[in-house]
Amino acid sequence: MTTKKKIRQIKKKVVERRVSAGRIYVTATFNNTLITLTDASGNTLAWGSSGESGFKGARRATPFAAISAMEAVAQKAKGMGIISCEVYIKGPGSGRDATVKALRGAGINITMIADVTPIPHNGPRPKKRRRV
Repeated sequence: MTTKKKIRQIKKKVVERRVSAGRIYVTATFNNTLITLTDASGNTLAWGSSGESGFKGARRATPFAAISAMEAVAQKAKGMGIISCEVYIKGPGSGRDATVKALRGAGINITMIADVTPIPHNGPRPKKRRRV
């Protein structure tokens, strides 16, 4: 004899965040551009990337892909009520400048731009030179 149990689904409450100012962290690598939107205390609100915007392969590393990723994150930010933000840029990629231009074009005020790229102060010894 089979018994059927009713499974109660627990719905997760969706809390709409209302934030006036936030921070945007841009990580521009040689292969992709990652963008994270946080509030002032560092809690993640939204994110996006060139790959998430529909670009694949070498096209992810282009400035145009970074612009489209930033526009998507800026739309999410406007939906949460963000008016101004601080921008922290990390990495050597080609999407560095393009993201700031796209953010300015989206109508969000930029209060500060900081380059937080980690720079080694003569850290560990480098690997042996490759011989081909």
